[in-house]
Amino acid sequence: MRLKLVIVIILVVFGVGITISLMVIHNKNIAQVDIVAINDIVKTVEKNWGQVSKETFQNSDMKQPFSIIDNKEKVIYQTPDSHFSNVYDAIRNKDTIVDIKNNNEIVGKIIIRNNEQEILEKMQSELITSISWIFGLLMSITILYMIYIYRTVLKPFQQLQIFATNVARGNLDIPLNMDQNNYFGAFTESFDLLREELNIARQREYESNRSKKELVATLSHDIKTPVSSIKAISELMLIQVKDEKLMKQVNTIYSKAEQIDLLVTDMFHATLEELQQLKLTVTEESSEVLIKMFENVNYNQQIIYNPIPHCIILIDHLRMQQIIDNVISNSYKYAGTKIEIKSRINEGYLEINIVDFGNGISEDELPLLFNKYYRGGNVEGKSGSGLGLYISKYFMENMAGQISCYNRPDGFTITLKIKLA
Repeated sequence: MRLKLVIVIILVVFGVGITISLMVIHNKNIAQVDIVAINDIVKTVEKNWGQVSKETFQNSDMKQPFSIIDNKEKVIYQTPDSHFSNVYDAIRNKDTIVDIKNNNEIVGKIIIRNNEQEILEKMQSELITSISWIFGLLMSITILYMIYIYRTVLKPFQQLQIFATNVARGNLDIPLNMDQNNYFGAFTESFDLLREELNIARQREYESNRSKKELVATLSHDIKTPVSSIKAISELMLIQVKDEKLMKQVNTIYSKAEQIDLLVTDMFHATLEELQQLKLTVTEESSEVLIKMFENVNYNQQIIYNPIPHCIILIDHLRMQQIIDNVISNSYKYAGTKIEIKSRINEGYLEINIVDFGNGISEDELPLLFNKYYRGGNVEGKSGSGLGLYISKYFMENMAGQISCYNRPDGFTITLKIKLA
């Protein structure tokens, strides 16, 4: 409705301006030759020939400028705005020329100036001025309307767009500050109410998830205590038992307890990481500690060592052991082959390559291997949580290191890049 009103106003202003301009032009009559006034001038000049002066024409009705010359084109008299005083120039300007007679002899001429060109030029100038004023007024109205549109439509729309972006990004604490008198004002209260409801729902979900995660963390911690006891007793029995059949059964118990321990540890760490309570203490260590860490998981003497370069590395000792436990455990579980440890110093890192000779995994699964809870297509019949490599990546990144993996024609490799001090 407002847009239609503005369009009507613009059209009215334009129409009125053009009409006024045409009226002004129409009323500007181009000077016509006044025959009666010319005859009066001629008679007056002929009567007073030889004594023509300014006073001679005091009572004249002649409006146009004129000049009086004799036969030798000497100026006898001319009005102030009469420019031509010879017949040649007068003819070129299309002036009116009338002979002056005295005793039936032509003694001179009256040149009545034709000022048609000046009037046309003046009319043209006035027309241009009028059109300029009209367009200036129209431009002013247009600019004012654009400012009005910006304030009432574009700016509120931008505010609404920013509000929607904040909501999409989860920034639900920023209210929608908008004047309710604009086009979007009717929706302002509804949008802000929606934001508040989403914020409340998110807080409820956050508190609910936090409670669940805290419960999982607590249970994981509580479960580890009896599992550790089972492992300790199993280790003691393995030392004391002499019967081969019983030793095999105890070894099975120990192996299952170890699996449960790793599973619970991964779940515990994943939950703490989500709760932002998983802390690492990075210190300078000798690379020789890595040999001991690999020895701790070399259960069946399946790990083959190559010399590890002597250097100082930045690690959290406990977390580094957990990373190696997870990687070696996966190699035991999914490859079931010998494991070779290769290492070198490369671009500020100690690079540890853990090489097995199994079937690897599909190339499509490689980018997903470190995702939380992801388990590959070769896990059928094998226990696991899908958290081991996820936790290992978290630990490595928080020690300023990296972890990656790739397939080889003859197996699979996981690379640990440990930051040098």
